[in-house]
Amino acid sequence: MSALPVLYSFRRCPYAIRARLALSVAGQSCTLREVVLRNKPQALLEASAKATVPVLVLASGQVIDESLDIMLWALRQHDPESWLSPQLGDEPAMLALIAECDQHFKHHLDRYKYPQRFDLSDGTENRKQAALWLQKLDARLQKQPYLFGQQAALADMAILPFVRQFAHTDRDWFFAQNWPALARWLSTWLESDRFKAVMQKYEAWEPNSEPIVFA
Repeated sequence: MSALPVLYSFRRCPYAIRARLALSVAGQSCTLREVVLRNKPQALLEASAKATVPVLVLASGQVIDESLDIMLWALRQHDPESWLSPQLGDEPAMLALIAECDQHFKHHLDRYKYPQRFDLSDGTENRKQAALWLQKLDARLQKQPYLFGQQAALADMAILPFVRQFAHTDRDWFFAQNWPALARWLSTWLESDRFKAVMQKYEAWEPNSEPIVFA
């Protein structure tokens, strides 16, 4: 048990979800520590000055505290489903699309979901801007079932949790939009065994908790 990496996670966080997805597909076991964000454990604060999930602490003591870096680390250990080698495009192209999600789309998602945090009366304008980017994803997905071909790859799994968060802000509105391919892509994933497996609920970790082995 002590030789396993330690993953600090929070079940609903999209960054943590995508890290868990990559660890799962890579078959990389780790000790999972579920974090309550309003009461972060001291061990997390000591591991990473960012104090946000996910954080992966390797057996060597190395700390990886960016979700995309955790994904890439896991997949470079073992990539049985070729997430880093998509049918169409390549890894740099996927990273460029993920960067659009993490920077442009996430900016508008936050303001749509939590307008009060940004002194906005509502998030309508940000929803509109985010929707423009989602329409581009739908256009890609009308040509093939996944963003880079016939099989899911890194870009799909890195972006899906954020589209899920956007959709859950107002599900009726989201599924009423004219983006059938995007809705199918999201729904297929939400109903998958892999998603259900990485979304299991765990009690908040405490120093005396029994270890939970993930993946």
